[in-house]
Amino acid sequence: MLKQHLQFKLSQKLSPQQIQLMKLIQLPTQAFEQRLKQELEENPALEGGKDKNDDLDADFDNSSDDFNDSETIGNDEINVDEYLSDDEIPDYRTQANNYSSDDEEKTMPYAAGTSFTQHLKNQLNTYRLNDEERDIAEFLVGSVDESGYIRRDLSDIMDDLAFTQNVYTSEENIEKVLKIVHQLDPAGVGARNLQECLSIQLQRKNKTAEVELATAIIDNAFEQFTKKHYNKLLQKFSISEEQLKDAISEIEHLNPKPGGSYAGNNKIVEHIVPDFAIKIVDGELELTLNGRNAPELHVSREYNNMLKGYKDSKDKSKSQKDAIVFIKQKLDAAKWFIEAIKQRQQTLFVTMSAIMHYQKDYFLSGDERNLKPMILKDVADEINMDVSTVSRVANSKYVDTPYGTKLIKEFFSESMKNDQGEDVSTREIKKILETVIEEEDKKKPLTDETLASILKEKGYPIARRTVAKYREQLDIPVARLRKKI
Repeated sequence: MLKQHLQFKLSQKLSPQQIQLMKLIQLPTQAFEQRLKQELEENPALEGGKDKNDDLDADFDNSSDDFNDSETIGNDEINVDEYLSDDEIPDYRTQANNYSSDDEEKTMPYAAGTSFTQHLKNQLNTYRLNDEERDIAEFLVGSVDESGYIRRDLSDIMDDLAFTQNVYTSEENIEKVLKIVHQLDPAGVGARNLQECLSIQLQRKNKTAEVELATAIIDNAFEQFTKKHYNKLLQKFSISEEQLKDAISEIEHLNPKPGGSYAGNNKIVEHIVPDFAIKIVDGELELTLNGRNAPELHVSREYNNMLKGYKDSKDKSKSQKDAIVFIKQKLDAAKWFIEAIKQRQQTLFVTMSAIMHYQKDYFLSGDERNLKPMILKDVADEINMDVSTVSRVANSKYVDTPYGTKLIKEFFSESMKNDQGEDVSTREIKKILETVIEEEDKKKPLTDETLASILKEKGYPIARRTVAKYREQLDIPVARLRKKI
């Protein structure tokens, strides 16, 4: 049985223009320049640089108005609305090549040079190896990760050699060839774990008393060393604290990631371009937007004249009509893109200005303890914009300050109350916690319980588990692992 009924539904939808604007706002300076370059290449009606004719915009507005709504083209009464969708949005706006931060940058240049794996293979040429040993050695070298380790069991390597290289061998032979790989530079490469890596490096050193003791500690008491059970080490090797200190000093000078010193040379270095700059002028803050975010653009006068010329002509062929529809679409796109860039500039500046004034005490002093608790909603309410807009500005933009280049989202933090009932930033508490730990006696590091008591005395009543959480966020180890002799 069929039924008919009316249903009212209230929904909110973003137009393609709004979506594109949000994506433009999200782009940092370098990505924005790429997006701008792409638009200039794809839309011939959009031109860079300053327009010589000042009344161009007026001409464009007047000519465009003649083709709005019910305007028809020619005797066949072809309505311009027919090439628009129902909400008067041209197809090209829904088919634009939107830039996303997730898109792969295929034009990124790669650094030239010899790869880490090739560097190791070249060294194998200096050793006398038979065919089987060379195949095993090259396979082992190919299994070395960027840190310089081989993180696979020899049994798995043996199986892979049989299946992929048609080399049938034993674990004993692989172990023998692995000893040769351990002789390659940088020292420690090809190790299967940190203990073996440090041991290999110590074996390359001159056999002094400190090195021999360090080797014995790594080979025979590695667990006690990593857990900093210094008393057990003193008893086990019957040594003084000074001898143990010298041996630990030798170990601390070793490289735990031997491959990093070489492999890192060929990695792409990402350069940060600040989107804003904050300066202190006569005791007041001054905010500027990176000029690369404010390009000079204008619509093509040639395309605009073509539209006006069509309007004035009497005989209009079908090909002319098709061409003029294309031209008007491109002019619409150019005008909208220029307007979107202006809105982007305004949104970025207004948002950063609100953040700057909210955190005025910090920007004047550079002391993180002066950071006020601030969440996205605080800034959104201040500038009457949506939280998502503020998030897009803060999440991927950098600001150049007198204290270095900072990621804007770092200025946001949650709040908690001190002993006087005032709201303070969690960043402030973390900074104080970090300072207390830096000043502690490393022979007797402070426990989380003690740290909580110290913070309470300073006016920040927080629990021990909260101290542990903040300490972990600061990448500070527990008291036992901070101990030094």
